[in-house]
Amino acid sequence: MATQTHHLHSLFSSLSSTKKTLPKSPSVIIAGKATPLISGRKLRAAVIGGGPAGSSAAEALAAAGIETFLIERSPAGSKPCGGAIPLCMLDEFSIPPELVDRKVTRMKIISPSNLTVDFGKTLKSHEYIAMLRREVLDSYLRSRAQSNGANLITALFTHLEVPSSPYSPYTVHYTINRTRHSLPVDVVVGADGANSRVAKSIHAGDYTCAIAFQERIKLPDEKMEYYQDLAEMYVGNDISPDFYGWVFPKCDHVAVGTGTVCSKQNIKLYQRGIRDRAKEKIAGGKVFKVEAHPIPEHPRPVRVRGRVALVGDSAGYVTKCSGEGIYFAAKSGRMCGEAIVRASEKGDRMISEEDLKREYLKEWDAKYINTFRFLDLLQKVFYGSNAAREALVELCGDDYVQRMTFESYLYKRIAVGDRWEDVKMGLNTIGSLIRAAKNTMRMVWRMGDDLAITEVGYGVLQFKFSTEFQLRRFEDHGPWNFDNHLLLLRRWEPGLSATTTKIKQASFWL
Repeated sequence: MATQTHHLHSLFSSLSSTKKTLPKSPSVIIAGKATPLISGRKLRAAVIGGGPAGSSAAEALAAAGIETFLIERSPAGSKPCGGAIPLCMLDEFSIPPELVDRKVTRMKIISPSNLTVDFGKTLKSHEYIAMLRREVLDSYLRSRAQSNGANLITALFTHLEVPSSPYSPYTVHYTINRTRHSLPVDVVVGADGANSRVAKSIHAGDYTCAIAFQERIKLPDEKMEYYQDLAEMYVGNDISPDFYGWVFPKCDHVAVGTGTVCSKQNIKLYQRGIRDRAKEKIAGGKVFKVEAHPIPEHPRPVRVRGRVALVGDSAGYVTKCSGEGIYFAAKSGRMCGEAIVRASEKGDRMISEEDLKREYLKEWDAKYINTFRFLDLLQKVFYGSNAAREALVELCGDDYVQRMTFESYLYKRIAVGDRWEDVKMGLNTIGSLIRAAKNTMRMVWRMGDDLAITEVGYGVLQFKFSTEFQLRRFEDHGPWNFDNHLLLLRRWEPGLSATTTKIKQASFWL
């Protein structure tokens, strides 16, 4: 076999892609008008759903003197959820420390090739990720809403009757032990999850949902000791084609789960994948609870209509990439509740759709919409292929990346970094993606370091083969694609360069 690369054993390749530009929506300004005062009573509000979003909304409303009804189907139930909340939420929402099961100060991120990075080296001595059980948190927040004056109704919400005139009441229909009931209210907050019936009642539009699948596993004491202050995240096509798998510690067990948007029918297969990857660490454990639930992937097209507002999962407030939803659920519920209080002058005045959009939606979007867009972009870049996931894990080993990530996650604010470090991080990102792509190509084509892959600029890669046989085999077995991009190929010849190479076609067998 030849040990030197001959100049004829070379190919130029270009990744074909298309870019679409979306038209900008025109801005519309509508002049508002004063809503009427309410005579002889306070504003009456119904909050549908008693999770973090609904309970936080109900607490804000009731504490201000608004007559508030909180309707929850199953107060004793729990939603499948990793249960991680940022440090700032403990203070902001006055969460008692005894509700926290574990204080995670170490996190391992494991790549498809089992490259493991310790993610948490830059945490300060007082910093940690709080792990808790949703049933414990939800129960506490509901009880606090009640103590502030909210009326809890344990019932199944069935549908919302929308009035035909601007200030007529909405009618909330629900059942208790198969007996039908109705409740007239002035304003409705929909916090009833991804499959929101409130959203359907106001024709809020559909959105893409992921499915989250989780098993709670009781581990032997010596195995549980390993997860004392440690959480694990796994990525790879065996775990999920577009998300990650997790092993998160709870009080006396671990939560092991995964999720997916594009391949929901295979969720149990991916759950076996996460269990296989973590099998040595969870060996001997016993599953005592299995949970599954839809998770929204982006905000709904409509989040306010009339005097109805959506919050939490009902509105689609779950971030891409991380799948975080607890904090944004509670925050959106509180912001919506406070918006209604301001607009109604503490319950003395009727509110309108314009009030909700101005006081709630505008404030929410200004504060968080860019966060959602940024994490959406990260998921598209790093979760689309195993090569990109390898690059993600490699990047997570960088101290600066870790510090910026934790600053943003723990305190829910845009981390202010160093300009030059940001430039360096961007270059490192590109380098990691290129290295991961090269390694994936070598693995797929069953070639080692004898295949040299060089980026020569302008979206062009140069492949240098050790032998003519390797080159011909590569050509004969095409066409090739990488990460859903077609590789357009051309043999190198004297005089070709990245700026002069034009590769516009590929051959196919039909």
